[in-house]
Amino acid sequence: MSKTETMTVRQKALIIDDEPDIRELLEITLGRMKLDTRSARNLKEAKECLAREHYDLCLTDMRLPDGCGLELVQFIQQQYPQLPVAMITAYGSLDTAIGALKAGAFDFLTKPVDLGRLRELVNTALRLRTPNPNELTVDSRLLGASPPMNVLRKQIGKLARSQAPVYISGESGSGKELVARLIHEQGPRHERPFVPVNCGAIPSELMESEFFGHKKGSFTGAMEDKPGLFQAANGGTLFLDEVADLPLPMQVKLLRAIQEKAVRSVGGAKEVVVDVRILCATHKDLASEVAAGRFRQDLYYRLNVIELRVPPLRERREDIAQLAEVMLRRLAQECGDTPARLQPDALAKLQSYRFPGNVRELENMLERAYTLCEGEEIKPSDLRLSDAPGMPENGEASLAQIDNLEDHLEEVERKLIMQALEETRWNRTAAAQRLGLSFRSMRYRLKKLGLD
Repeated sequence: MSKTETMTVRQKALIIDDEPDIRELLEITLGRMKLDTRSARNLKEAKECLAREHYDLCLTDMRLPDGCGLELVQFIQQQYPQLPVAMITAYGSLDTAIGALKAGAFDFLTKPVDLGRLRELVNTALRLRTPNPNELTVDSRLLGASPPMNVLRKQIGKLARSQAPVYISGESGSGKELVARLIHEQGPRHERPFVPVNCGAIPSELMESEFFGHKKGSFTGAMEDKPGLFQAANGGTLFLDEVADLPLPMQVKLLRAIQEKAVRSVGGAKEVVVDVRILCATHKDLASEVAAGRFRQDLYYRLNVIELRVPPLRERREDIAQLAEVMLRRLAQECGDTPARLQPDALAKLQSYRFPGNVRELENMLERAYTLCEGEEIKPSDLRLSDAPGMPENGEASLAQIDNLEDHLEEVERKLIMQALEETRWNRTAAAQRLGLSFRSMRYRLKKLGLD
């Protein structure tokens, strides 16, 4: 044996299953992938193996003679949190698989085990053991040292190690796409594509072609074969932004693609297997959309395996100073100029503002102030907060600004209702309570203002 071979340490996997044939199949497949394997028949033997040796991957059956595989997943999460564990479930046991992902499993396989899918899972899991340089730069983009942001960073780091679908909830402008990118970049798929798509921006008649691709001649204007978004994201991550805007027929097709891990292009004769992690986001309350019949419940449970909430800016006001400093410095670099500074009164004014548009609104506000300010200091008047929706600078409107009282009151009512809806993540009942209205009154006002 050469010196190089002697120094090479083979990665090691632990296989737990009470069926000898399954254990042998997994051992042979992983052995051909140059992994050393150890096997256990039950929970007791698995825990003894974990205590004796270090492992890079664990595969466990759901049903074991002395307990449930979920117990092992939870045990590994507590005792060996860096060890990726995948669950093997019976075919069709989707609820079981989702339960395993919620408990902390890295991913899942169904019986009979598809060897191609198994090899993809193993390779993805083993990439978790390789140091990822993106983990070191996360703070350079996800700004803020407030408690909510520290919690968010920890959650991103944890979710990056999983392959579970994540529903990223949060208000418009709060940074949901950035959070999705960080989950992708810190995970084992970071070298593969990250494909974002705004579901509300695709015409309904083109959705199937955009998501799954089409074959030449499959419809008028299909001049050549075109891969879809799922094929483009193969091996990586597909981020579905504003997923609540998907029409119901497309929701059915998306659900099938996620469950089967395969897509069929428009005009195609057969399905093509795809390996894609799904992240999604919307500023709407998905649970309310389900209750209203606008979003399929089965798709909701498939996408919302784990929910990650991005806090609005008003819940982390202590971060505004740092955000403003970085944004103003970036604006100065783009213009080749000296960075402007916020006067203390201007910063105080920003910190007392509610920011219904969140970080995006702050960025737009500072860009305008930077352009309009005299000298190198931004004064309170440069912020033009009196122009912001629903936020007159002194809390009152000048009579000279009002042409029609009814129109003005209607506009104020619309702005306050929109603000309440955004603060409650579009939960109409909660927004009605926030405004001191009955739900019936709230529904009437929404219809009157054209917001229903």
